[in-house]
Amino acid sequence: MKVNVPLINATWLLALFPTALLSRMNFSLQWRRRILTATFKAAAITSFRLANTPTAVSATRSIGSDLFPISRVSRPLAASTMSLLESTDDASSTEHSDYEKWVRRLYLTNLFHPVKMGLTNIQRLDDLVGNPMDDPSRVVVHIAGTNGKGSVALKIANTLRQSGKKVGIFCSPHVSSFRERMQVNGELISEDEVVELLPRVYELCVKHDIPATFFEITTLLAFLFYEKHQVDFVVLETGLGGRLDATNVIARPGLTVITSIGLEHTRILGDTIEKIAKEKGGIIKKGCPVLVGPNCPQQVLQDCAKAVGAASYYVPDLVLGDTLDHHTTDYDEENQRIATAALTLLQRSHPSFLEDLTLDDIQKGILIRPPCRFEEVQMEHVNAILDVAHNPPAMEYLMVKLRKTYPLQSFRFVVGMSSDKDLGQCARTLLSVAGPSSIHLVEAAHPRAAKIPDIVAAEPKFSSCHFCLDDRSITRQVTNGLKLAEENGEILVVCGSVFLMAEARQALGFDEPRDSDYISEVAGAGLRQMQENFGNTTFEDGPSRQN
Repeated sequence: MKVNVPLINATWLLALFPTALLSRMNFSLQWRRRILTATFKAAAITSFRLANTPTAVSATRSIGSDLFPISRVSRPLAASTMSLLESTDDASSTEHSDYEKWVRRLYLTNLFHPVKMGLTNIQRLDDLVGNPMDDPSRVVVHIAGTNGKGSVALKIANTLRQSGKKVGIFCSPHVSSFRERMQVNGELISEDEVVELLPRVYELCVKHDIPATFFEITTLLAFLFYEKHQVDFVVLETGLGGRLDATNVIARPGLTVITSIGLEHTRILGDTIEKIAKEKGGIIKKGCPVLVGPNCPQQVLQDCAKAVGAASYYVPDLVLGDTLDHHTTDYDEENQRIATAALTLLQRSHPSFLEDLTLDDIQKGILIRPPCRFEEVQMEHVNAILDVAHNPPAMEYLMVKLRKTYPLQSFRFVVGMSSDKDLGQCARTLLSVAGPSSIHLVEAAHPRAAKIPDIVAAEPKFSSCHFCLDDRSITRQVTNGLKLAEENGEILVVCGSVFLMAEARQALGFDEPRDSDYISEVAGAGLRQMQENFGNTTFEDGPSRQN
């Protein structure tokens, strides 16, 4: 089939003009949607006709296949457009569940406007639902950090459950299902509850003309979910940074925790450790205690605490005594210690809430690990380890943990990275444990995934690794890795970006909730306007709300 690719690209590039213009004009959400839908419909129809496909629907379903070999420029735009039209104009379709349609719509939210880092949208939304996380009968633990915040959050939540309390946890990103992001006592939000609560958030956005982003809508959805279940505690993990993160809408957390500070998201948070620390320190609140992990610039965060009038400033040693081997390279030991210190402080500040929490509860509760944090899997013939070591400090921790835990074993790696990380340093850390012939490179179907050629360019030795530019799938390399690991008596380690883990877990035979292709194709698939892609970000200054 002959396809006029230049004309298709020109069509879609013309469609981008009103998109860019609208992001800078003061149109209501309703008018933005009307204009964009009309524009994209015209572009879709034109490009599909140019591609000589029978109908728009059949063309959409064959995007990326040999039946519709459009270029890299038009493919993501065509996919996002038709996804938008399907999710808004085809509400009567019975092919997909209501859950799938609503979550798909959520993933497409940022298509209508650029991400704006700030608290205005979430404050308006939170006010409209009565600020449920500021209920004095509910204790919120707010956690930020470069590494460890997800693990510390889970350890705290798991331990609080041991005392018989109802505990909500909010974490991101998810591994296999959107529903992982919000849980109560270990139970994921149900599909029915998403369908019940998410339309309420969209109704508020439309009625009050609030251009909320994916993460802001998801945050309010979680708040409504916790309010519905009348939880006693909420353990709230920030999404990005802290100061301007949507979770920072809470006014008076029972405890603020900052686990560690490292170089990450430097275009958004700053290009030095000190700048990033100030952004994450933005979650520290007046009159509230803060606990800071050992791998943080203490003076910078002490200054932040002093500036806002925090109630007190703690480090784990001050709470628990200096009992940790400070030369330890086991990040889980550090996370356990931070979680233990946090729980100890909560017992002191909220004794009536935690009078039944025992030391044995704490010691047992903090042993839990989130999925893909040195998660060991016993396969039939091969042992596998999954770990979302996604930046240089985490990658170094992982290599040390592997050598310490399995000193006599050799390893085979399947690795994929995010494009905003230090690819060269991560690669060199991997090479300290395994040669290129024992490394398989993959590329997740997500806008933030690093391309295989970019990984190789960052470390030329990686040109000898296992990879296939014609099939960059994770399943292919996991399957190949399992075969070679079995032949060579190696442990298979799948590591790097969280965005590769869903497919890797499926390839390894995990049976767990997993979003359908109808959802996942818009959660990644090369689209640029997605949930946690901050390439089109503007900033809103101003401190968080404090009472």
